[in-house]
Amino acid sequence: MTKDVHVRDLRYFVAVAEDLHFSRAAERLYVSQPALSKQIRALERQLGVELFRRDRHGVALTDAGTALLPHARQVIDAWREAAAAVDTVRTARRGTLVVGMSTSPVRGGLLPAVRSRFTAAHPEAALRLRQVTWQDPTAGLADGSADVAFVWLPLPAQDRYAWTVVAEEPVMVALPDTHPLAGRAGIDFTDLLDEPFLALPESTGPLRDFWLALDFRDGRAPRIGAEIASTEETYEALSAGLGVCLVATGNVPLLTLGGVTTRPVRGLPPSRYALAWRREDGDRAWVRAYADACRAVAGRT
Repeated sequence: MTKDVHVRDLRYFVAVAEDLHFSRAAERLYVSQPALSKQIRALERQLGVELFRRDRHGVALTDAGTALLPHARQVIDAWREAAAAVDTVRTARRGTLVVGMSTSPVRGGLLPAVRSRFTAAHPEAALRLRQVTWQDPTAGLADGSADVAFVWLPLPAQDRYAWTVVAEEPVMVALPDTHPLAGRAGIDFTDLLDEPFLALPESTGPLRDFWLALDFRDGRAPRIGAEIASTEETYEALSAGLGVCLVATGNVPLLTLGGVTTRPVRGLPPSRYALAWRREDGDRAWVRAYADACRAVAGRT
């Protein structure tokens, strides 16, 4: 048996085998019926067997055709997957990976370290950072403007996303230097229940709930002192005494610029900072590579 059968010939064979009608198969393949018949005859000569019986009753598969059909489908499927993989690489080589974030992930030089590792492995890659407001907790993933994004968990509609956690950090409370609790070395969360809290925009959904610690209030609704949508707004609201807010340890330097202090909070779980991507993009070469670089830098390989 010859070994140089073309995928196109197998595709033609499968179309006829499925329709058992040369004219309909030709229409589906956008070729003429004579051209299709000629190609099937050539395939039969190459294989040295008849694949179809043709008579006045119509077209039927021979035993050889029946035996070939599942294998032909496997070859076509495998080639389709191979072509898609090559296309992914080709697209990645000439494209740009957009990295979304709402605040810079300072954390010991995480961002430059990830960039360095990623570009060393993929010098052909182009990276672009996209700053997103706190209105969008997915940092551009939801509307497709970012390919990967540094985000805080939990995410709204989080079944749409996959992620790798790059940092788990204790939660602290930020409050004005003049606050009565500011002199304590640590604060129980129960001592904060009556305090006005700064809240993320309602569009952030479960993330807003997390930073208000709704699950640890025994059903008591939080008092909202102000809504904040940026680091700057948070600092100004704290300085003005509009409320207190929970903050991850890694973000403390962004808020303690004078007039604001932070203290450890007891009774709350740690926060989780992650690199996330849309689940359907999980097989994209550059998305995988950037996630791998994040894991390596964060020590989570």
